[in-house]
Formats: sequence, C-alpha cells, structure tokens
Amino acid sequence: MELLKAWFQRTFSDPQVVILGLFLLLGFAVFFWLGRMLAPFFASVVIAYLLEAVVMRLQRAGLPRLLSVILVFLLFMAILFFLVFGLTPILTRQLTQLIQQLPNYISQGQSLLVQLPERYPQLISEQQIQTMLANLGTELARIGQQLVGWSLASVASVVSLLIFLVLVPVLVFFMLKDKQALLDWFVGYLPRERRLVSSVWTEVEGQIANYVRGKVGEIVIVGAVSYVTFVALELQYAALLATLVGFSVLIPYVGAAVVTLPIALVAFFQWGWGWDFGQVMIAYAVIQALDGNVLVPLMFSEVVNLHPIAIIVAILVFGGLWGFWGIFFAIPLATLVQAVLRAWPRHPATVTGEAAGESSEIGA
Repeated sequence: MELLKAWFQRTFSDPQVVILGLFLLLGFAVFFWLGRMLAPFFASVVIAYLLEAVVMRLQRAGLPRLLSVILVFLLFMAILFFLVFGLTPILTRQLTQLIQQLPNYISQGQSLLVQLPERYPQLISEQQIQTMLANLGTELARIGQQLVGWSLASVASVVSLLIFLVLVPVLVFFMLKDKQALLDWFVGYLPRERRLVSSVWTEVEGQIANYVRGKVGEIVIVGAVSYVTFVALELQYAALLATLVGFSVLIPYVGAAVVTLPIALVAFFQWGWGWDFGQVMIAYAVIQALDGNVLVPLMFSEVVNLHPIAIIVAILVFGGLWGFWGIFFAIPLATLVQAVLRAWPRHPATVTGEAAGESSEIGA
C-alpha cells in the first residue's frame, strides 16, 4: 500500500501528468459513451482530415483557401455520388444473387459430404457426416432467423444512412472552410501549460495522418486491383468479393485469411477443382503478397512499427469498444498508447537501471 501511495504521489505531483491523464480520460469517456450519437461528427472529422491534404496542396499551388475547399468538396461529392448510386446498387444486386444461390451451394456441399465416407472410410464415418449435416441445418436455421430480424430492422438502418448522407457532407464542408476558426476556438479552452500533451500529440499526429491516408489508399488500390483481376478471370460476384478484399486490409494478419474462404468457396462452386479455381487462388495470393511486401512498406513507411501481438490486441480491444471505427483506428490508437507510455515520467531508479542495462549491452 505504501508503495502504491508513493508511486501516486511521485507521478501525479507533476501538473503536466495530471493534464495528460485528464485529456486521456475525457477522450475515452466521450468516445465510449457518446461514440454512437456522434458517429456522423467523427466520420466527418476523418473525411475532412483526409481532404485537408488536398486543400493544402491546392493552396501551395497558389489557389485561395475558399476556392480550394470548394473544388475539393465538389470532388468529394462526386466520389460520394458514385459510391451511393454507382457502387452500392452493384454490391446489393450481387449480394442478393449470392443469397439466392445459397440453397444450391448448400445442396452441392451436402452431396460432397455424403460422398466422403465412400472415398475415405478410414478417416470419416457416415454417422459423423449425419451429425455434421444435422448441426449444419440447425446453424442455417439460426442464421435465417437472424436475417429475418435484420431485414425488419433495415428500415431504421436506412433512416440512419440517410441522416449520415445529409449531415456528413455539411459537416465536412464547414470543417474545411472554417478549420482555423474551429481550431482557435478549441485551443482557447485548453490550459496554457500543456507541454506533455503537446509532445504526445506531435509524435502521434504525423503517424495518424500517414496511417489514415495510407489505409484509405490501400483499400482503394487493393479493391480496384482485385476487381479487375476477378473480372478478367470471370469470377462471379467480382465487385462484392473485391470490396471484401479491399476492406480486409483493415485487419492485419487476419483479414486476408478470413476473406480467402468466400473467394475459395465461390470459385469452387463455380468451376470445381481445376485450373480455373487454381488461377483465382494464385491471383489472390499474388495480390496479398504484393500488398504486404510492396504496397504497405511504401505507404506506411512513417508509421511506428508495432509488434504483431500489440496490433491484434489493439484490434480486439478497440474493435470491441467502437466496432468498425475501432478497427480502423486500432493501429493509431495503439501508437497513441505507445507515445503516452514513452512520455510518461518514470522513477529515476528505473531509468538508471535501464540505462545501465543498455550500456552493459553496448559494452558487451
């Protein structure tokens, strides 16, 4: 107890640490309790953050701020129009076709399972197959009930989507147009002595900017390349599968493995075992290899390297708290935690011990 009391007094006797701790607690509280209500606002902040880089480039080219904002905003609206009225209907149509084909796929899968005891009697028995089919039927019934419930709740989802489509463009425009005024207003409420907070933000801000812009670019590039490849190979549901591949890059190490299953199943039920199936899987493997070994190093060269365990834990924690946006910002948030741990004051004995350890390693 005395050790804990001594640590508390030693750490929080520094006002800078208190300010940093309050900032972190306040930020976490806002995201945790108001995250869903303020989702359009947070989405607008991310989009404005992305578009600000383009606005600044136009300003450096000699255009006035207001004209640059208008041009970039019109580009954003054109992209949004394409996504809503161009891409979304295609994805909806292909998803509907896939759902309609599910009974045929299930029937083919059951036929293959029934043949397994005849081909490999030493590995699997007919009783095991019957048990698997019974469990599969129960699971499919449960999924069907969930789909019915989802369809009943889709009206509320459509209303929320319409609110997003109206509010987000308005918020993005005013965030770009009045950026300096909004920042001045916000900074005016901050304490003057915020050295530790500023140092943490300076370290994290550049990495967040690089990550967010790079991740959006990676999603677009990987999705576009996958779509062109799937169309060239005449794979069914090319747009839907390419969209899944694009968004799979949000979850490092796991997303690519998860998306492999629907691609393999669609290719198998379309062609069966053969060269066409092999072409799709080889092409998908090449796309993933180029993404991991070429695209990611080029686009994320400025992001602090985090251990894979830290990345997976961050995805689990922040994804569980905030869903899609938690997964999207898992790596920046993990970087923020790392920056806070670096800036957090430590006991002199600990620092001395670490320095002595480092010097002994160097001497060795």
